[in-house]
Amino acid sequence: MNQLIAFIGLAFITMNISCINHKPIADKSSPTSAHSDSSLLTEKYWKLVELNGTSVAWKEGWVHEPQITFQSSDHRVHGNGGCNTFFGTYQIGSGNSIHLSQMGATMMACPNMETETAFLQTLEKVDNYTVIGDTLILNKARMAPLARFIAVYME
Repeated sequence: MNQLIAFIGLAFITMNISCINHKPIADKSSPTSAHSDSSLLTEKYWKLVELNGTSVAWKEGWVHEPQITFQSSDHRVHGNGGCNTFFGTYQIGSGNSIHLSQMGATMMACPNMETETAFLQTLEKVDNYTVIGDTLILNKARMAPLARFIAVYME
């Protein structure tokens, strides 16, 4: 329990509760190469498939799959780390730069929280992104990709 409290204290600066409307994604078109159009990032359900070079697979005790969504209308980001829901704001800059801020999360304790802890800590480090087709890659400077996601389209 102390580890969870320490993690939440380190990982998040502010706690907010938001209500977010989820909308199905109708447009399945995607480019075949890296693109700087931020609309390719937003309004999609991005499922986490790799974190710090390691594949992410479902773990017993998870409530949801780790994922993230960026809403263009209010520049809100929200998602789930496997156990807890997280939320905050994002800002897109030139050259595919991205800054996540005002991050908060629910504080449930679940088994197998190692991936969630690493995922949320990774989000604090991210400073740029790349979208290639249906793949989102979050990066820090020119280092190896920190997190890789695939778009999941709702029918």
